[in-house]
Amino acid sequence: MRRVFIRKPHHVTPFNEPASSLRVLNRQLRQWQRDLLAPLTDIENFVDSLESINTNDELLVVSDNLWFNEAYIKAFLDQARQQGTAVRAAFTNNDPAYHLQSPEVLSRSYEARGSQTLIDLWYFPNGPAKQVEPLVIQSKARKITYANLPPLNGDREDGLTWWVPEQAACAIDNWVHLFLVNIVYGLCDKIDCDDARAGKPRSGRPWRFRPIRAINGPVSMGDNCRIDPTAILKGPLTLGRNVTIGPGCVISQSMIGNNVTLTHANNIHHCVISDDSVFAWGANAYFSAFMRGVTIAQSTAIEMSLVGRDTYIGAGTIFTDFDLLARPLQVEVNSHPVDIALPMLGVCVGHNCRLGAGLVVYPARTIESDVVLMTSPGRRVIMGNIGYEESDHHELRAGDLHPRRYPREYEQNMEVEW
Repeated sequence: MRRVFIRKPHHVTPFNEPASSLRVLNRQLRQWQRDLLAPLTDIENFVDSLESINTNDELLVVSDNLWFNEAYIKAFLDQARQQGTAVRAAFTNNDPAYHLQSPEVLSRSYEARGSQTLIDLWYFPNGPAKQVEPLVIQSKARKITYANLPPLNGDREDGLTWWVPEQAACAIDNWVHLFLVNIVYGLCDKIDCDDARAGKPRSGRPWRFRPIRAINGPVSMGDNCRIDPTAILKGPLTLGRNVTIGPGCVISQSMIGNNVTLTHANNIHHCVISDDSVFAWGANAYFSAFMRGVTIAQSTAIEMSLVGRDTYIGAGTIFTDFDLLARPLQVEVNSHPVDIALPMLGVCVGHNCRLGAGLVVYPARTIESDVVLMTSPGRRVIMGNIGYEESDHHELRAGDLHPRRYPREYEQNMEVEW
């Protein structure tokens, strides 16, 4: 069977990169797709649109911004081959796992059709066909409580929940989707699956940033890891090669890449940390994902957030994740704020950023790639999104000291001076 990828070059803000170049569970999305599809297919092609495919081979066609897990793609192929006709993957609009994606306001890759929504994933037994039927793949989601909060209103007394799918797919059109596939659809599902293999129940477990109870599970590590005897590791936990974990660290239910250093008294829970990252003493992170080459300074608190590659976060900086008045969180889409389905969400920082010490950033805010923020009396609390134009290095005329690496999509062929 031939696998065909449809290119989706649209940039995901604030990273200013296509989704296929962004990291999911310590792999670029394009590599994630290849790794899952390689055992199922034998030839690979890239096209710009479905209409440009010209072959009579058996085809699996997928857009290069679509994330899916192994259970989803196997279920789709099994059911598609049993049906024996051209099909397109779909989900029902009442599936709670897909509600988290806020598809009505955040997604541009889906096609609504009545009570169903179509995904950019096709199966053709004999080349492209004009007649394509929707094929609904159930998410098999289970509800998991991830945080307990004070009862600010009547419907929150039992805690906040995610619907974690066993069979998951998500088009990455927005940074919120990247958070979901790393933490909710990816890491939390992996933890629950590991517990199931260990004979533990798969549903209803209360989780918190500071876990209500520890869940013991396997700890796997690569070569040449150095772990201080006072560190506490709680599985399921995956460590790459050349990982250093210093004294007093508590690491639980996370995925840590190669050449990562956790220096001293770090608390890392339910996080994905990519290669070549460094956490200084007392830097803490919960339900967050960090791309390659990140440096987090001492005494930071990062919750439910995303941090792009080669970014520095200064000492004592805090990323908040909850509106104290329990109002719906909003993210910006095409310069307009829209409500999202997640009641708690942190901050998204792009690539190649430098953030000064002691900043406090409001929930669901973004900081664009290549931004420098220096702490000052007028820049202490970040209440809105920060674009490249607002970077402090422009005012200092220091563009040569911090060159721009990630221009916006429409600026890539333009000469822009700041």
